[in-house]
Amino acid sequence: MDDNLKSLHIDRWNIRLRRPQGEGPFPAILLLHGWTGDENSMWIFASRLPTDAFLIAPRGRFKTPLGGYGWQPEEKRRWPDVDDLRPSIDELLQLLTPANFPDADLERFSLVGFSQGAALSYTLSLLHPQRIHRAAGLSGFLPKDVENLVEDAPLKGKHLFAAHGAQDKIVPVERARGAVDLLEKAGAKVTYCEDDVGHKLSLTCFKALQNFFAA
Repeated sequence: MDDNLKSLHIDRWNIRLRRPQGEGPFPAILLLHGWTGDENSMWIFASRLPTDAFLIAPRGRFKTPLGGYGWQPEEKRRWPDVDDLRPSIDELLQLLTPANFPDADLERFSLVGFSQGAALSYTLSLLHPQRIHRAAGLSGFLPKDVENLVEDAPLKGKHLFAAHGAQDKIVPVERARGAVDLLEKAGAKVTYCEDDVGHKLSLTCFKALQNFFAA
């Protein structure tokens, strides 16, 4: 097992992380899983991310009725609104401190989120743009009521990545396309990859994700 891969328990958080070789501080990337996932779910993307990045993958704060974990207290409706995600955003920002991760540069960090984790990544970016370097949303969407968050172009100059499957039956591709439109309205420069797959990343979009973070 890679000595740089570790599992941590901090307060109520279960976390998997990868610390690069050498001396920090290292650029940090937060990995946010989807509904019913956990701290291990996002590790499929780790090989596509820069080797000098400090990867932090926390487990969602709330158990789901289907097993695993999520980022809203309960799935009251299929699509969360911004307030459903605020508790997780607030707790994540409290987690990401130099005391907890002394070798990570957390003044500005990047995000990679899948499905509901992508919605969380986008929303965190809109609410706290000063904390975000880059963000990627995979098979994701935006909460229903974000229109008021994009009006003042809080993401001006930020680079975002979005990838989606045209055959996605869980998150329809129209929601991804609409999210890209709103993120661009918020000022972001969005790289969008769409391929003929379901609720997952194609090989083409895996490569595009790698290129996005290598740029």
